[in-house]
Amino acid sequence: MKKHIISLIVALILAMSLQIVYAETSVSELEPEAYFDFWLGTWDLTWEDADGTTARGTNHIERVLDGKVIKENFEAHSGAYQGFVGRSYSVYQAQTGTWKQTWVDNQGGYLDFVGEVDGNKRIFRRTGMNPQGKEVVQRMKFYDITEDSLTWDWEISEDNGHTWQLRWRIFYERSE
Repeated sequence: MKKHIISLIVALILAMSLQIVYAETSVSELEPEAYFDFWLGTWDLTWEDADGTTARGTNHIERVLDGKVIKENFEAHSGAYQGFVGRSYSVYQAQTGTWKQTWVDNQGGYLDFVGEVDGNKRIFRRTGMNPQGKEVVQRMKFYDITEDSLTWDWEISEDNGHTWQLRWRIFYERSE
């Protein structure tokens, strides 16, 4: 019995250390073209709606166009966003050394972003206008990235990025 407990503890420690190694792989060890490869795959999504209930969706991320473009296929299946569908196309532009993303959705949304890296966080950022006509900075932030999960935040700043307000947090779990 004692051997089994020790074996179980060793296995758990090994599994946790592998997750930490994956999560802490430095972006500097990656080619810029691979900065967003962690996102590839099919994901089950959850988030908390304003009323406190858990909403669900899916996101399928794949490389297309000879592997040069990352295509996102987002769908909200429940909650306040039920029926919301969006697509994005992300591409690394080697000549400028930047990532770009274009988002479109079934509500007529069109957003364009520039990608950046902040530590081990991956970010797509844009400048836009709020409903009152004031310039704001918006960003999507990917963080707490492991092989099978990550957290995504949609944030807005009204002071040019000095402070951020969380608008939507989505938890990603890799689909089985």
